[in-house]
Amino acid sequence: MAADAAGDLTDDAVLGGRLRLCQPRRGHRIGHDAILLAAATEAAAGEHAVDLGAGVGGAGLALAARVPGVIVTLVEIDAALAALAADNARRNGLADRVRAVALDVSAPARAYAAAGLAAGSADRVLMNPPFHDPGRHRVSPDPRRRRAHAAPAALAAWIDRAARLLRPRGALSLIWRADGLAEVLAALAGGFGAITVLPVHPKPDAAAIRVLVRGEKGSRRPLAIRPGLVLNDAAGRPTQAAEAVLRDGASLPLAV
Repeated sequence: MAADAAGDLTDDAVLGGRLRLCQPRRGHRIGHDAILLAAATEAAAGEHAVDLGAGVGGAGLALAARVPGVIVTLVEIDAALAALAADNARRNGLADRVRAVALDVSAPARAYAAAGLAAGSADRVLMNPPFHDPGRHRVSPDPRRRRAHAAPAALAAWIDRAARLLRPRGALSLIWRADGLAEVLAALAGGFGAITVLPVHPKPDAAAIRVLVRGEKGSRRPLAIRPGLVLNDAAGRPTQAAEAVLRDGASLPLAV
């Protein structure tokens, strides 16, 4: 890991070195959640995927690196982070099919359209919404980290924007706190079906800490729960399944 000349950025290898991402030294930084989210997002060449709340582009760029030909738009409220995301796309040779826009997820439809994101224009939406309620959890004093991790009542608004962007039967994938799964299912009710849940466990026999959730816009198929992903064995060593996803770029298919 090397810092830039000003000492404000670091240059980090992710996905076993398949991606290099510049990101702020302080504040929210790319971790397992972004890579797991990308792995849980199925896509094909020529499809358009939108990464909401993209930060410096970790999840969207990991998806683009895994799926040749997929077109990705990175949506990020912080203009400085959006600029870093665009630069990261260039640095990784993905700028021909990955672009970044500075846009608030909660912006009205006309702002999305002005950014080239018309209603029904996306085949896939992926997102890692802010998931700590400031009324229930201690939040970071760092403003960027706080924005990434804490936003009251944000989930329903984010899912509403995803539904607006997606074509009929387009797929949404997201990662969330495992103890907040009921919130996710409630927010998806009505607009999404074929909902699939994959729990993520830190160790064998430990309760899940995250859930990966996929839904199809307008589907009426029932809920399915897939076998969980265990990140570390009992001794704390990464499992083979986790290494395949986090280092080797394997996918985590959620569609049933």
